[in-house]
Amino acid sequence: MNRRIAIAVVIALGVIGASYSALRAQETRSVWDGVYSEAQATRGAPLFDRECAGCHGPDGEGGGMAPALSGAAFNANYDGQSVGDLFERNRTTMPVGKEGQLSGQQIADITAFMLQVNKFPAGASELAIQSMMLKQIKYLAQKPSTP
Repeated sequence: MNRRIAIAVVIALGVIGASYSALRAQETRSVWDGVYSEAQATRGAPLFDRECAGCHGPDGEGGGMAPALSGAAFNANYDGQSVGDLFERNRTTMPVGKEGQLSGQQIADITAFMLQVNKFPAGASELAIQSMMLKQIKYLAQKPSTP
């Protein structure tokens, strides 16, 4: 009987350990891990041109009263936040006068284009269209050093 309990405890600890490792892996995902696809950023470019560039400039460099969406100041502003935070801000406050009117896919595509303009690498998969999933991706201005 004690042996069965011991085996059950070892199995339970293994499952807990594996779950913890998977959770930690999700927590450490960042914009440097190829979180959007090249195709998605390409779809986002004309949307950005149509919906954002009039105020923020063609490459998001800022213009007039609108802040830059690319470069050191923008990256410093979002450093340590999540891609979900950026996505939500785009979804709920932009474009001015049409807040909340773009689809989740359009916002994800624009966000992917913004990541591309800010020189983060593309990957094989696209950004999700739900901000909760994107909250697991850290926006890190500097590429983390590899051990």
